[in-house]
Amino acid sequence: MKLVHDAVTIMTPFLLAAVGGLFTELAGTLNIALEGFMLLGAFSSIVCAALVGSLSAGVLLGMGITVLFALVFGVISLYLQTNIFITGLAANLMASGLTVVLASTFFGSKGVITFPGLAAPAVFHSKILESLPGIGSLLSGYTAFVYISWAALVLSWLVLYHTAFGMRIRGTGMNPTAVSSLGLSPLRYKLAAILISGAACGLAGAMLTLNVSAFVPGITAGRGWIALVVIYLGNRTPGGILAASFIFGLSISFSNYAQGILALPADIILAFPYILTVAAMIGYQVYRTQRKRGTGNR
Repeated sequence: MKLVHDAVTIMTPFLLAAVGGLFTELAGTLNIALEGFMLLGAFSSIVCAALVGSLSAGVLLGMGITVLFALVFGVISLYLQTNIFITGLAANLMASGLTVVLASTFFGSKGVITFPGLAAPAVFHSKILESLPGIGSLLSGYTAFVYISWAALVLSWLVLYHTAFGMRIRGTGMNPTAVSSLGLSPLRYKLAAILISGAACGLAGAMLTLNVSAFVPGITAGRGWIALVVIYLGNRTPGGILAASFIFGLSISFSNYAQGILALPADIILAFPYILTVAAMIGYQVYRTQRKRGTGNR
């Protein structure tokens, strides 16, 4: 049960980033800048939290900075009509380099930056939840980030499938011409989706650094890319994203425990989640290809 409990915590950054990326995906924009958004959010959140002396304020400021970064990315890619893939890669590289430069300039270190005076987020325990048979222990004992991710998932489902805004987001991805015929701007909805992804990734990045009260260059370690895989493996639905995030969280949790159990080199065990990422993408592509062939033969 401890393995599963840890998996829920580990999957939270994937889940948050994937929820944000779901909006851009359904709006017809493949946002490969999720990794850069997360990294900038991780750095800005912990720095802001240390400056103002408040975790919640630091998270909000970090999310705001990430949204501004997402706004620049969106304007350049959508309104200046640059190649979305090249712009996304540039955003990732810029976030990686910018955080190192800022860390070196203001903290005199290009490596790990610790904030010992900054308290880690509190872990919440609920006797009511823990008393539930079977799953009680899996619903309690997390930081606020985990519960916020659950709320964000439910909220994304409500917005995307039960509001006019969500219908227009999905319509923009399916048929932007139809959206334009209603006197609406598809670019605005694409930009709105990118801003939402920036906010979600900023929150995901904040969790990574605030949980350890430190910033490490490249702390995201490919989580933004895994979030992209989660979106497709989850069939671009909130429920599917939850399941896919849990699978990846469980794989990482297992690799952490397996280091002391399996007689395999540590590098191979630690690489298991990334091997799973590649295998999942290959499997998803094979599934799509077979499905298209089956549809075409009817």
